[in-house]
Amino acid sequence: MAVKSIYLAGGCFWGVEGYFSKISGIISTKAGYANGNLENPTYEQVCEGDTNCAEAIYIEYDDKTISLESVINHFLDIIDPTALNRQGNDVGTQYRSGIYYTDEKDRLLIQRILNNTQKKYAIPIAVELGEIKSFYPAEEYHQKYLDKNPFGYCHIDMSKIKKYLKYKKPDEDEIKEKLSSEEFEITQKSATEAPYSSQYDNFFEEGIYVDIVTGEPLFSSTDKFNSGCGWPAFSKPIEKSNIIEKDDDSYGMIRTEVRSDIGNSHLGHLFDDGPKETGGQRYCINGAALKFIPLKNMEKEGYADYLYLFKKKDTPI
Repeated sequence: MAVKSIYLAGGCFWGVEGYFSKISGIISTKAGYANGNLENPTYEQVCEGDTNCAEAIYIEYDDKTISLESVINHFLDIIDPTALNRQGNDVGTQYRSGIYYTDEKDRLLIQRILNNTQKKYAIPIAVELGEIKSFYPAEEYHQKYLDKNPFGYCHIDMSKIKKYLKYKKPDEDEIKEKLSSEEFEITQKSATEAPYSSQYDNFFEEGIYVDIVTGEPLFSSTDKFNSGCGWPAFSKPIEKSNIIEKDDDSYGMIRTEVRSDIGNSHLGHLFDDGPKETGGQRYCINGAALKFIPLKNMEKEGYADYLYLFKKKDTPI
């Protein structure tokens, strides 16, 4: 286990803590007041708006189970990153959004994620990035508030957490036992399979492709195409939030690596030489990182939620 920490401010801390406390790899969470100008403020003082505190949560996580990229992507998925001093129904500087690191080495990585997030919006994002300077735990009744008050106020869409409860990354010994040596080297050590060696290269049966480690849905046959590159190619993932895209400068090249979100499995790389009619992207993926679920077996194997991908446009849903 490699324990790391990060502080996140995303509006009312009840919902943010409630969400992250259920994510695999999160060791502990604590609600509190970050980067203000008053020592040990009370909730009432923070609500008055003069302390410059942000409602935030402290997170300890196991870096071997969940990466910092995944933690930040979770965070950006559950908040509105363009909202200034506001989330949900809450307005005020104490509800601003921020990411506050404890290790200066994390800053560059987080900034890259924020830069990529900005590309998705026409207006500026309003997420602070900086070092944590102070953090005071909130009163006890705020800690694990939604566990104590299941119907309490929450601005977070908790339905987003369902897939993270369903798909979990096994420990390393389980992964070694489950995978072949090639599958382990590719998913866990970022190796690359030989071109034209995958059973999924020239394969176009209807169905979905999931992370071989966790079972998390990643790609659909509806977005698969023959690129001629020797590896399975897709124009897009099923859901953007199911994957992590990160800079890769290995082997003297600048590329975009693609990893699964929950499993943090190395999948392949993203290139911009795909078919123009589908957006111009090519997700070049190692077949050994994938497991194929045929359309006829999807419901039986627990993927009924993704049958909509195969509904014909002229077929009522």
